[in-house]
Parts: sequence; C-alpha cells; structure tokens
Amino acid sequence: MRFSRSKYLQQLLAGRGNGMVKIITGVRRCGKSFLLFDIFRSYLLDEGVGEDHIIALTLDQRNMKALRNPDRLLEYVDAHFIADNQPHYIILDEVQLVEDFVEVLLTLMRKPNTEVYVSGSNSKFLSSDVVTEFRGRGDEIRMYPLSLSEYMEGMGMDYATAAKNYFVYGGLPQVALMENTQKKEEFLRTMTEVTYLRDVVDRNHLRNEEGMRELIRILASTIASSTNPTKIADTFKSVARLRITDTTVRQYIAYLQNAFLVEEALRYDIKGRHYIGAESKYYFVDPGIRNAVLNFRQIDDGHLMENIIYNELRMRGYLVDVGRVETWQIVDGQRLRKNLEVDFVVNRGSQRYYIQSAYEMPDSVKMAQEKHSLQLVDDSFRKIILVHEDILPRRDEKGIITIGLKQFLTDEHAIDLA
Repeated sequence: MRFSRSKYLQQLLAGRGNGMVKIITGVRRCGKSFLLFDIFRSYLLDEGVGEDHIIALTLDQRNMKALRNPDRLLEYVDAHFIADNQPHYIILDEVQLVEDFVEVLLTLMRKPNTEVYVSGSNSKFLSSDVVTEFRGRGDEIRMYPLSLSEYMEGMGMDYATAAKNYFVYGGLPQVALMENTQKKEEFLRTMTEVTYLRDVVDRNHLRNEEGMRELIRILASTIASSTNPTKIADTFKSVARLRITDTTVRQYIAYLQNAFLVEEALRYDIKGRHYIGAESKYYFVDPGIRNAVLNFRQIDDGHLMENIIYNELRMRGYLVDVGRVETWQIVDGQRLRKNLEVDFVVNRGSQRYYIQSAYEMPDSVKMAQEKHSLQLVDDSFRKIILVHEDILPRRDEKGIITIGLKQFLTDEHAIDLA
C-alpha cells in the first residue's frame, strides 16, 4: 500500500525555477520526508535526472552528524556539485539540526542551476513563522495528513469502510497502515502526549504544562463550537480548577497553531463585510489527533464531520471563516435582533461559497433551520448544505444546493459541478 500524495508532488513541481527555497511544513508524521525522499526523488529519476544531480541528505542520521556543521555541509554540497548547465536538486531533511540553517539555505540558493527542498520535524522548524526567516526567498508548501480520498486510494478501501476508520483514527499515514485498532489508539495517544505536546512545551519554555494539556482537551471537546479566550479561561476556573488568564490562553492557542495542531476559523459578518473579534472556532488538523486527546471518548460524528469538512477545504487551498448573518424577529410584540451562523464562508481568489454542515436532516423543520441563514445571504455566490447521507445533489427553488458528504470528499469539484 502506498499513498501517492499527488497534490503535493504537483506543488513541488510547480515551484521549480522560482528561485526560492521550497519549504515543506506541516504537523509531525504527516508524510513530509516520504514526499521528498521517496515520491519526489523517484519522480526526478523517472524524468531522467541523474543520481549525481540529486543531493539528498537526512541530517538526523548518525553518519550525517558532521554535516550539521554549516561550513561542512556547504563544503559537502560543493564537492558533489557538477560543473554543467543541468539543474541540481538539493533535498535536506531535519535541516533544523544545522546551525544557522536559514543562512546556509540562502547560500545554497545562490548557486546557479540549483533547486533546494527542505523539511523538518521538530518544533523549531514546524513553527508557522519559519518562512518569514527566509526574507522572501521561501516558498511554503503546507502539507496535511491524508485526506479521505487519499486514504481510500492508498488503502484500497470503499468509501464506507474508509470513512468509518477515518472519523475515529484520522489520516496520519503511519496510523492508516496499522491493522490493529489498539495499536492505532496507542500510537496516537503516544504521539499526542509525548511528541506533539512535548514539542509545544519545550519550544515555548512553558512552565505550566498542565495548563497547556488542559487547554488542548478543552479545544478538542469544543470543536465546531464558537468560543474565545475569555470563555476558555472561565472554563479553566470552573472545571479544571486552574487560574489562567485569557491572555495566557490566547498565547497558548497561538503555540498550538504554530505547531500546526489546530487552526482558527475567524468569525465574519457577511452583510457588514468585516471580521468580528468576539469569537472563533477551532479545528484539529487531524480527527485522530483530536480523538486521542480525549482518549477516544466524545466521538461526536456531527462535530467530527464539520472538522473534516473544514480540513478538506483547507487542503484544497481555500481560506475558511465562520459566517454570521443578522436578522430580526418579532417576539412578544418586540422586534429583536438575532444572529444566525453560516458554518463556513469559503474563499479562494474570486471564488466564494457559503456552506452548512448538517450530519442529519431528520425532518423539514431541521432542513428549514439549515437553509434559513443561507437564504438571508443576499449575494449570488453558491450556497451549499453538506449532509452525511449519500444522496444525489439537489437544488431548491432558492438555488440552495444539498450535496452528500461522500461526493464532497471524493470529488474535489463537487461544489462547482452540483
């Protein structure tokens, strides 16, 4: 079984010749090293690039220790460089082990006919601000765990079987390849506690490790729910019996975002066309990681479905916000303002979509509730409801489209073709 990761391969190929360091970022164990050293390297060889024009180094290996010295690394590359007009591909993994690695990479980029590709797996390199250190010479390729369609293809599974596993154990490639569910759970728990959490604590020199641990549990329990640092700080006081300020909560969330463990969807006033700073939603980069944080309890399919939809949209390159639309209602003779939510306001270039996630639509009342906020959006962009049920796309008289989750997750163009 093999995961092709073709989307990311195409991004690597598209970046050739752009004069930048191609930087593969993403959460640990999402497949960055495999992408570079197996998929990309094999592609280059099949394309006719000679072995002597590919300098590929995994710098965490014991026999590579000497090359962690920046000058020794540059000398090694120079010694293996062939004076011709053919491009050379320098591929470096665990590059953060090299002292002054940004300066080293920028030096390598000045060599003629050179393409540089790097990845790393510790918290220093995984920081989302690493690209800024390259002074405009870094081209970030953000990598995610497997999408459900990648999972299906690589595992050779039908949709129903793949989705059943994916909702619980997520898309980390190493987890997907484990056959035993107990091993999947043990691995995910160990990765979450020993690797992900440890990285965040060590990188940011946190003294309140229990506070960070409790925060990640709170975020895992409230995926798909609006919240803010003040609410979370109140939860600490009432439930965890810990006193942490909203300022500290905000900083801790930023640390989790920098490690690519969670993402924030900002609240956007659709009619007012501006962001609202009051509340946000937080989603985990992988459902398996989220479930492991909660020891595989609280597996709510409706909330997980919303998280998976969010991740899928982000993998496809969309910016995703949470929409708010204002309406007025008459209650006991009084005219009252009410805010309704659109789960996702989705943008990419000139494209925009408004999407509701509805695990079940048991009756016409529920359907009307889901449609109401979309009907209040008075522009011409597509308005879509995604349901868990496998259905043929349908469009109502107001132009609102209902699509099954299976079609959305397995067809990247579903929201355009329906």
